Amino acid sequence: MLVVLKPESQVMNIAEQLIDSKATIFRAGVWKPRTRPGSFEGVGEKALPWLQRVKKETGLITAIEIANTDHIKLALDYDVDILWIGARTTVNPFAVQDIADELQNTDKIIWVKNPVNPDLELWIGAVERLIQAGIKNIGAIHRGFSSYNSSHYRNPPKWQIPIDFRRKMPDIPMICDPSHICGNRDTLENVAQTALDLQYDGIMLEVHNTPDDAWSDAKQQITPSVFKELIYRLVVRQKSIEGEEFLSKLSLLRAEIDTLDMKIIDILYDRMQIVKDIGKVKKEQNVAVFQKERFNDILLKLIEYGNKMGLSRELINTIMKAIHIESIATQEKIINEK
Repeated sequence: MLVVLKPESQVMNIAEQLIDSKATIFRAGVWKPRTRPGSFEGVGEKALPWLQRVKKETGLITAIEIANTDHIKLALDYDVDILWIGARTTVNPFAVQDIADELQNTDKIIWVKNPVNPDLELWIGAVERLIQAGIKNIGAIHRGFSSYNSSHYRNPPKWQIPIDFRRKMPDIPMICDPSHICGNRDTLENVAQTALDLQYDGIMLEVHNTPDDAWSDAKQQITPSVFKELIYRLVVRQKSIEGEEFLSKLSLLRAEIDTLDMKIIDILYDRMQIVKDIGKVKKEQNVAVFQKERFNDILLKLIEYGNKMGLSRELINTIMKAIHIESIATQEKIINEK
């Protein structure tokens, strides 16, 4: 028998089931920016007293998304512990600046999700605006990036971007949001484990007592019991370990990697020399640089070949497209030389 809970009861029911898990923060979509009008956009201010009750009765600290100064005033009035700037807001420097001005010198924790589009500088810029506003407790959330093409993920993680973010802003803690990256509950664990392997500081997962009945993003949500099982299966790696044997093995393996990386560069150099020769031939015969059918044929063959060796389609696709773009630019330069 399906028991339908009223919204406040549903919130409390989920929070109570999380008390004995490893969860420490209760996030809630009080306001939910949606792509199309008419979709469920949260219940708004009336949900804020529910979060006060969650904190009082369970000890979980609370977090909500804010998108404008009105949201901030209400969140502060109800003493929400963590405010996060969503992916759709991060893309707008004017909106981020308004939020930073409103939160100036706050001691609240402010998280910044990566922008919807894969733009590292835009993400860093949003964090810098908060820093300039005197906000000390800042964190970043990696929730993946929108992609026009179909993908295994709802929002492909593009792991190199958050890695670069952490390299440039090493003092900013980062958590991962596998729910928005995956868009499907079946792949959450793999993404969460990858994030932990990359030394992320935490995981954000969407939990619902009856996920299939959720009014938004149903496919990516899990029950509290599944959440507990998943969390306890995840492995937190040591950041480093002392020991001569370990360090010796790691040093040897890293040396091998360095050698192979240099070989890759050498091979790319040799390849680009051939690309230049092809450019000269095309110039002589007045042939167009871009040969779409040939590139598509090569790409499909290489993806198939890489797959046989355990290399992902995404990896081969990314590498070969980058090489192709560089090859086209090189040939165009040759053809346009006078």
